[in-house]
Amino acid sequence: MTALQKGSIGSLLIGTLVGVVLVAVVFGGEAALSTEEFCTSCHSMSYPQEELKKSSHYGALGVNPGCKDCHIPQGVENFHLAVATHVVDGARELYLELVNDYSTLEKFNERRLIMAHDARMNLKKWDSITCRTCHKNPDPPGEGAQAAHKKMVTEGATCIDCHQNLVHTEAPMTDLNASLASGKLVLKPEEDASDDEEDEDDEEASSGATEAKSEASDDDEDDEDE
Repeated sequence: MTALQKGSIGSLLIGTLVGVVLVAVVFGGEAALSTEEFCTSCHSMSYPQEELKKSSHYGALGVNPGCKDCHIPQGVENFHLAVATHVVDGARELYLELVNDYSTLEKFNERRLIMAHDARMNLKKWDSITCRTCHKNPDPPGEGAQAAHKKMVTEGATCIDCHQNLVHTEAPMTDLNASLASGKLVLKPEEDASDDEEDEDDEEASSGATEAKSEASDDDEDDEDE
């Protein structure tokens, strides 16, 4: 074996070793960044953690999900999404943690809607992949729920389009399709209370008119009797 061949083999072995170490560092680092201890090391994330533990998702069927189970796609096939989430969202949230005051829950709630919307948009872009990890082939009872779930096929809807505010303190629901189209947060329209009030007014007016007609009829009958 020539010196050139020996050098090539040595370089190949060194390169392989370096590659293995890099892969171990990347995967190990990603796993470390996904732990609940790391996620809640920022004081502000302790609020959502407490909300999770009080939600119906925690303890159900003996399962105690952590932050990563909902907010970080799992599995080798989704590793690129997990890394991108930590790089993009992690850097942004670290910056916001430094420039905002989250020392009280009240101050945290001032930005709750924005943070909730960002999390919802991630799930929308991922086709709610973290939801589907546990909730495979959902078959809800009831015609209304069945019709709503058909939208996942007919309209390209995904879990988070409808299922918002399941774990954390309620924040106004957002229209994710409209938000994607406009590039900004768009709230879902609330049920128009004024329409209900108008309907009630119409019913009262109709009832009043009926009563008036009835009284007039009675008066006419009295006049005829006289």
